[in-house]
Amino acid sequence: MLKRLALLFAVLALVAAACGSGEGDGETTTTGGGGETETTQASTGQGETSTGSTLDDVIARGTLKCGISGSAVGFSETQADGSATGFDSDYCRAIAAAVLGDANAVEYTPLSAAARFEALKNNEIDVLIRNTTWTQSRDTDIGLDFVATTYYDGQQMMGNPETLPGLTAASGFEAIDGAVVCTNAGTTTEKNITEGAALAGAEITLETVEQFPEAMEKFKAGTCDIVTTDGSGLFGNRAAEAAAGTPGAENWVIFPASPISKEPLGPSVRQNDSKWFDVVQWTVFATFIADEAGVTSENIDANMEATPELARLFGASDEELQTKMGLPADAFYQAIKQVGNYGEIFERNLTGPLGLAREGSFNMQWFDGGLIYAPPAR
Repeated sequence: MLKRLALLFAVLALVAAACGSGEGDGETTTTGGGGETETTQASTGQGETSTGSTLDDVIARGTLKCGISGSAVGFSETQADGSATGFDSDYCRAIAAAVLGDANAVEYTPLSAAARFEALKNNEIDVLIRNTTWTQSRDTDIGLDFVATTYYDGQQMMGNPETLPGLTAASGFEAIDGAVVCTNAGTTTEKNITEGAALAGAEITLETVEQFPEAMEKFKAGTCDIVTTDGSGLFGNRAAEAAAGTPGAENWVIFPASPISKEPLGPSVRQNDSKWFDVVQWTVFATFIADEAGVTSENIDANMEATPELARLFGASDEELQTKMGLPADAFYQAIKQVGNYGEIFERNLTGPLGLAREGSFNMQWFDGGLIYAPPAR
């Protein structure tokens, strides 16, 4: 009996050693001071090797590495000095303000659609906020964890009525039968347009490019009859081209009126890092809650204790929970004070410059018919 037990223990030890080696999947396992085992993604590329939660790495480094598009009008546009502006970029800034107390402590990494997931997996960035759609495969097979959706979008198409007579906002797939359609590769957009056209019996020639601005150049040159991406991107590009004086841009038609897909967009992080996931998630929720309560970057000092929930969220109460998350008590106060609430971020980047209306969309608060909703801060 003792020999059998000894043999059993030996086998279990070998199995445990094999499971803990981390070979083949690029992951290492570490045990924190609390005795809990936490799996973190090891570097397999040019990024850093994480030694714990990403939160610890960001604090130690003193900067947040944020993956963005860099060329998505209204969402993230890289500036000459390396900074970035836009809706997604502002959420990078909000996270940096919450974690580091400085919204400008962000290192932006512009990424193509094809390169974005590897960059996150290889620790080249801490968080990906690059108009990325939450899908089943990305949530499971690729190995991302998506936090709260920050923008509810849907795929549409854009065409020039001068080259496609009769094209209107009420047009559908029948309008693109025989058309050359351009979009960027490695996206849900590519699959949606292919599947949608096939179901509608429309024959299209699909031409893919690395970055969507390339698709826009082909569209303007007449090489492509149609460009397709998320509706927000089309509205943004049309507005930018019209402002730049591109002939006829103001008449380009975005269709169909009802998008052909669901595109929930928001930040994503590496799997199995719940501490960092919670930080990014609750930074987003803080912008939702502040918006719901009418607390802005301008009036937060006068309203941070207006309700017990706000006092907790902004660190003005002994019941605050931020320090238990590994953050300063005033983390979310800093996010709102320095960057703004959800409505401010939306208005500054999307409504004002691009004319994207929030009213009547899914991006309204839940009590106004939208889907922007946060759990209670308690």
